[in-house]
Amino acid sequence: MFDPTLIDSLVNNGFASSAIAVTLAEIGDKTQLLSLFLTLRFANKPALALGILLATLLNHGVSAWLGSWLGVGLDTWLNASYVRWILAASFIGMAVWVLVPDSEDDEDSRFMSMGAFMATLVLFSLAEIGDKTQIATVLLAAEWQSVFWVTAGTTVGMLIANLPVVWYGERVMKVLPLDLVRYLTSAAFAVMALWTLFG
Repeated sequence: MFDPTLIDSLVNNGFASSAIAVTLAEIGDKTQLLSLFLTLRFANKPALALGILLATLLNHGVSAWLGSWLGVGLDTWLNASYVRWILAASFIGMAVWVLVPDSEDDEDSRFMSMGAFMATLVLFSLAEIGDKTQIATVLLAAEWQSVFWVTAGTTVGMLIANLPVVWYGERVMKVLPLDLVRYLTSAAFAVMALWTLFG
């Protein structure tokens, strides 16, 4: 039997907004290009998917913990209205940043000898450091104050954006209107900024 409170709880704890924000931010991002890069080099799709999952859980778990800690710290050190303005300004910064397209970095070939799972785990972990989705995770956790639900949401968002690339590769990337997705993502972060200020 369907429980309507489940949807309400997913929306009100940061899971849904985290999943949507990261799914959109990930389209055309360097880690999605990395998924394509790895797919073209390794045939073991389940190992690639598991590497992406584990790297995302580790990176976004730490990022969400940091964001939650910063959110509590800011609330302790600053007036709540200042915290709202800081978070809103950060979301506006993200809205501008996602409009800048990423390019695929030249990855070190030594990681390719590790096999599909380890190469994916290591390269994804490195690529996520300072990435848009990592910064978004910190901001979302600071806003929602929920390490578990923000990590779960951002991880689901990463999987939604990357697993089709792992399984269907270049066909998916050719169909996506990347400029439109960037504008939609920017608009989503702008809405989050407004929600932070006035919601």
